[in-house]
Amino acid sequence: MLAANPRVLHIAPAIFGAGDEFFGGAERYVYELAQAMSRVVPTTLLTYGPKSLMRQDETLRVEVFRNWIHYRRLRFDPFNPAVLWRLRHADIVHYHQTYTMMAGLTALAGRVLRKPVFTTDAGAGGYGLHRLWDTRSLYAGHLHISDFSRRHFGHENLPSATVIHGGVNFARFSPDLHVRRTNEVLFVGRLLPHKGINYLIDAVQTDIPLRIIGRPFRHAAAYRELLLRMAGGKPVTFATHCSDADLLSAYRTALCIVLPSVYESVDGRRHVIPELLGLTLLEAMACGTPAICTNVTSLPEIVEDGVSGFVVPPNDPAALRDRMLWLRDNPVAAAQMGDAARRRAVDRFGWGIAVQECLAAYARATNSIGVARSDE
Repeated sequence: MLAANPRVLHIAPAIFGAGDEFFGGAERYVYELAQAMSRVVPTTLLTYGPKSLMRQDETLRVEVFRNWIHYRRLRFDPFNPAVLWRLRHADIVHYHQTYTMMAGLTALAGRVLRKPVFTTDAGAGGYGLHRLWDTRSLYAGHLHISDFSRRHFGHENLPSATVIHGGVNFARFSPDLHVRRTNEVLFVGRLLPHKGINYLIDAVQTDIPLRIIGRPFRHAAAYRELLLRMAGGKPVTFATHCSDADLLSAYRTALCIVLPSVYESVDGRRHVIPELLGLTLLEAMACGTPAICTNVTSLPEIVEDGVSGFVVPPNDPAALRDRMLWLRDNPVAAAQMGDAARRRAVDRFGWGIAVQECLAAYARATNSIGVARSDE
């Protein structure tokens, strides 16, 4: 049976804010969920990095274990078997990446220790036991962040698979009625080809200003150079570093937020999972900002076309431009869309809702199995 006040251990390959290479929605999702959960039940977030450390973020305990192979791509697929010893002090283990070596080892250790291990996949993978056999049955539950994720991984008929969206702190991300909206279009995210930023720049002419907030990546330097060339002579500004306060201000004043992700990027590469949730859409929507997204993966689950924003085909600059101009030329309707976007974010995607759904999923799965109580 699940303890009345279970100790929950979240584990993630990297923590949001740990370094430039780790800036992204997947890392932010884990941190925000764990922090919200820590206000309800004892919660620890365990992650990996180049050196060990421990800190307290309000009610959330954060532990960083040294990655034994902190080298190139293995920074994103970390390894440290000492993490398994940490499972003894948890009632519930929630691993936020299914297809890594440590995820598989954690699931096996959970079986031995009679600790239920749940998993949420963030879309990336690496080395691990999953390459040898189907590891799905090792987990007490698969907690997907979108309906698309559940379908993509073939879990529609898996009893242990549940969708738990989550996504935004609507107390922090909120409208400011004293701030005037501009005609500036906003993009927030990694400067990577699958984000489709080049199609957004292509859609912008001299009559639509565009602000791009996102950090470049060394391995995508050629893509950043392409974006800079395309932006030449257009009202496009780039911000590679942005404080939380500046980001909030950008959300509150923008005409709209745009996430133009694509399955096939300008370099000809195919991206099976360009997005699993779309946190920047939710943050802006919570600020009362209409959203424009492409019809890929989970994004239509967030934006109601014609209600809280628009859903357009991917790789289509003309469609993006048409919707941006409509919002600019119809300010009253755009404001109504912003209000609807705020309501949708609050009603469907608050962290408080996600925490309660997670705890309910933990309870459903563990009530039917024998679970060992953690020791102090």
